[in-house]
Amino acid sequence: MSNQNPHQGQSVATAGVLLANAEEAMVIMHGRGGTNHQALALSDYLNVPGFAFLAPQAANHSWYPHRFIAPRKSNEPYLSSALNALHDVIKHIEAQGIPTSKIMLLGFSQGACLCGEYAARHPKRYGGVMILSGGLIGTDD
Repeated sequence: MSNQNPHQGQSVATAGVLLANAEEAMVIMHGRGGTNHQALALSDYLNVPGFAFLAPQAANHSWYPHRFIAPRKSNEPYLSSALNALHDVIKHIEAQGIPTSKIMLLGFSQGACLCGEYAARHPKRYGGVMILSGGLIGTDD
């Protein structure tokens, strides 16, 4: 982990079927103050066979330091690092043969903002994007 990439090298918790055996995958992003294991607990309630669940961990339990409606530059380099961490997980899933159309993004609070921001910056057909208590990041700065 470096000051420029604080979220790289953090753990990714998993649940469900092994990614190599999965038909679909869901990336679950935790909110500020949360952990990947807390976020992954949502998978217990989703009862979807054939899914692999992956939840990356933010450094120091926060993806970025300021509110999501603050200017983007005030949340750097944390914001870019968080989006890169999400991108890395998605690319890892795709490398296992699961297409983007079968990858769902689910986030709560800061994690929701990241899922929405990632999908807006990387427009593709996802299996779904679930934004729980979040919005697009930044202002028109």
